[in-house]
Amino acid sequence: MEYSKLVGVTGLPGLFELLSSKADGGVVRSLDDKSTKFVSTRIHQFSHLESIEVFTTADNVNLADVFTAMKESAETLPEEKDAAGIKAYFEKVFPTMDFERVYTSDMKKMIKWFGQLKSNNIEIVLSENTEIDNAGTESKPKIADTKAGVIKNAPAKKVNAPRKMV
Repeated sequence: MEYSKLVGVTGLPGLFELLSSKADGGVVRSLDDKSTKFVSTRIHQFSHLESIEVFTTADNVNLADVFTAMKESAETLPEEKDAAGIKAYFEKVFPTMDFERVYTSDMKKMIKWFGQLKSNNIEIVLSENTEIDNAGTESKPKIADTKAGVIKNAPAKKVNAPRKMV
């Protein structure tokens, strides 16, 4: 299982592996109980873990950077229900996090997701979908077409011209 195939689904707890996608939803497998099901995009939204960023006091960082700091830390993970302990944990592990804009519920979710990644032995590595711009810095990842496995730039929105009345 690859980190690049993992998604969070609104309204559903935990992380999921995106197995396939269609215009009206996707087939996902839960990391918790390994159950597979179809999730409709009419009801739920998908968030690829690679595309999630965390607010910091400087530039925003990718969620993978926070997970890497958590992995390298000697601190023990706090209990999910201890809000003060969670905040104290992240103040030690990732002190540049903007605690005014990152809510405790988000930090709880990060701890839960990190636990799922550890229990499933998933290596936290971003895919090579990032482009290097002229200044030598990485830009946002391109959108991946999950059916064809092709990386492409985000399509421009089409604007329909008004129809002529005859």
